[in-house]
Amino acid sequence: MGHYTSRLRARQSTTAPFRHLRPTLLLALALLASSCAGPQATAARIEIQVEVDGRSAAFPVASGSTVQQALGSAGVELGELDRVSPPVFTVLTQPATIRITRVHERFEVQSDTLPFERQTIRNEALPEGETRLLQPGVNGEQETTLRILEEEGVEISRTPVKKTVLKAPIPEILMVGAQAAFRPVPLDGTLAYLSGTTGWVMSGDSGSRRPLLLEGKLDGRVFKLSPDSQLLLYTLEGPEDEASIINTLWAVVLNDPEPTPIDLGVQNIVHFADFAPRRGDAYRIAYSTAEASPGSPGWQANNDLVILSFVSSGRILERERVLDASSGGEYGWWGTSFAWSADGTRLAYARPDGIGMVDLDSPALEPTVDMTPYQSLGDWAWVPGVAWGQDGRTLYFVDHGPPAGLESPAASPVFDLAAQPGRGGPILKLAGRSGMFAYPAVSPARQLSSGEIAYRLAYLQALAPLESQTSTYQLIVMDRDGSNQTVLFPATGEVGLAPQPVLWSPDATRLALIYRGDLWIVDATTGVGQRLTGDGQTVALDWKP
Repeated sequence: MGHYTSRLRARQSTTAPFRHLRPTLLLALALLASSCAGPQATAARIEIQVEVDGRSAAFPVASGSTVQQALGSAGVELGELDRVSPPVFTVLTQPATIRITRVHERFEVQSDTLPFERQTIRNEALPEGETRLLQPGVNGEQETTLRILEEEGVEISRTPVKKTVLKAPIPEILMVGAQAAFRPVPLDGTLAYLSGTTGWVMSGDSGSRRPLLLEGKLDGRVFKLSPDSQLLLYTLEGPEDEASIINTLWAVVLNDPEPTPIDLGVQNIVHFADFAPRRGDAYRIAYSTAEASPGSPGWQANNDLVILSFVSSGRILERERVLDASSGGEYGWWGTSFAWSADGTRLAYARPDGIGMVDLDSPALEPTVDMTPYQSLGDWAWVPGVAWGQDGRTLYFVDHGPPAGLESPAASPVFDLAAQPGRGGPILKLAGRSGMFAYPAVSPARQLSSGEIAYRLAYLQALAPLESQTSTYQLIVMDRDGSNQTVLFPATGEVGLAPQPVLWSPDATRLALIYRGDLWIVDATTGVGQRLTGDGQTVALDWKP
């Protein structure tokens, strides 16, 4: 694969000829010898033998001379890389032999082939076992500069000193079918999910899935259906050559046979963007932004809040800034999350130091529960999960509890699932030591014969409650007051769930979640689960009527 070429350029040590036989040197030696016969005192002389360039000669030098001085007297010039034995700083007090090894340096530039990588992508659009070449691989080319050393004309080493990629290799991408023969499952409403960077939509039953052919790569930070399931709100990865753009926010009409994505003119959404419950003909979304940062985690949150109104044609009606950018309290660099109430009249917020309400009229933040921020000892911050009850008054949330031992309050591993009925009401513990990623999820409401609004609460229970940062979880459902807790999925002894928000079906009979990278539907009463995908790449989902 490829070819090999080389270009040579050499730099050789400059060495004067060995000149021990010059007439002037012989005359000087003769005069020196004759002067020794005189009566005056002279320094002791010793004889040295010099071996260089394949020849050998003897020279008298004064005792106490260094090897460097002796070679200078003999007219021997050394190159920068030549090796001398004994070393040039050695003092000579008796006859000795000096050996000089000529070392030459040259550089060679060679062109090497960079083989391409082979990548496989599992895709449910193809039947299992079928393959399709998406992109042929192309080898790249690299130029390597080698430093070559030779001793007495014999090569002793080759060392790469510089590598330059002339042409980067292009990977081969092979699509492998993963369309397993799962039994179709009836679905209430519309279920959308993100597999890798491709969005899919299912309506009616799980066998009627269709891909969303959208330009760009969906990054999964935002993947939300509108309340009427007509639009999808999503984020696309920012351009590679624009380090200041993390992603961009878009919407698309799902039932359009040739959809035209709507650019909402928003960049850098890290934690929150979601539809508000619809009122009138316009769609409303709220979002919070960040600024790209070269340091970890890659952003600096603005902790702002903007509400944008638009219609399905793509026309922006209004962009209202509710909260200006701020520091966001302790660990505010990580960011703030928000949650709409069912009727769209209230908005709750959650950040590392507590939860509360957003006063949409002032506007301002009204804290209702203060918490000691969790000390993660990493480049991330814990933000409590929060969900509204269907009564529009109760907030369900994860509370950072007191220390379990002698650790500081910030390092406490205790996290409890709690509820606060009404603004500023008492905090009611529903599930102690649930884990930091309990993610409460409230079911759609149903009205009892008494006229009372009934709903249930689902949450994730850490299998290792005091190590919930790294623990896996089990799905549990209970009544809204914390009673009748039932473990649903997975069964005891099975591999647990990764931390994630779970979703209720519109009819409140099932829950959707991601298990081992695939989309699963779980019966909310029996806990029986059904896998709907098989490519192991599901990263986000949403379910609306």
